[in-house]
Amino acid sequence: MRKSTIYLFTLGLAVVVLMSLAGAGLVVSAQNANSSTTMTNTAKTSKPRKRKAKPMASTGRCDPTKQEQVDLSGTYTGKMRHDNGPAEAATLTVTGNNFTATSGSDTRTGRITAVNTCGYIAVTMMMGDLTPPTPSPNPPPALPAMSLRAKKVGNGLTLTSVAGEPQTIWFSTSGSGAGAKPKKHRSKTKKTDTAAPAKTTP
Repeated sequence: MRKSTIYLFTLGLAVVVLMSLAGAGLVVSAQNANSSTTMTNTAKTSKPRKRKAKPMASTGRCDPTKQEQVDLSGTYTGKMRHDNGPAEAATLTVTGNNFTATSGSDTRTGRITAVNTCGYIAVTMMMGDLTPPTPSPNPPPALPAMSLRAKKVGNGLTLTSVAGEPQTIWFSTSGSGAGAKPKKHRSKTKKTDTAAPAKTTP
C-alpha cells in the first residue's frame, strides 16, 4: 500500500471520529437543555401553598346574657320628683335590698334591686311594707313595682324611670334636670324697620 493511500485513510478515519464526538456532544447538550427546560416548566407549574387563615381576635364586646348584681347601699342626699310634681329635697338610704326615701313630710319604704348588664344598671323598686300579710280569703293587692335606670359615679346616684311607667320617679344627688324647662324656639322672621317719615321744612 502506498504512503499516500495510508495517509488518506488515516485522515478519513480521524474525520469520522471527530464527527462522532461532535454528534455525541450535541446530543448531551440537547439533553441538558431539555432537562433544564423541564425543571423550569416544573417550577413554573408548581402552585404556592395556601396559608391558613388566622382566627380573628375577640372584639372585647360584653356578653348581654351575663348579669351582675349591683349593691347601691349608701345614704344619698339630693332632689326627688314624683310624676309631674315639683322637685323637692330628699334623702335616699339604701341598705342591701331595702330602701327608705324621705322627701318633705313624705317617707316611703320598700325593696330595691339593681342588675348591671353591659354597663346598663336596671333597677326595680317595690313600694310598701314588705312584711308578709296574714293569710286570709281576701289577700291585699301586690305591692307596686317600678322599673328605673341607675347611674352611679363615685358617691353620686341618679335614678330615672324608664319609658312607659305609669308612675315616674326621678332622684339625683347632683340636682341637675330637676327644674329643666323646654327651650322656647325663637322666631327666625326678621323684623322690618319702618322708615320714619321725612321732615318737611316750611
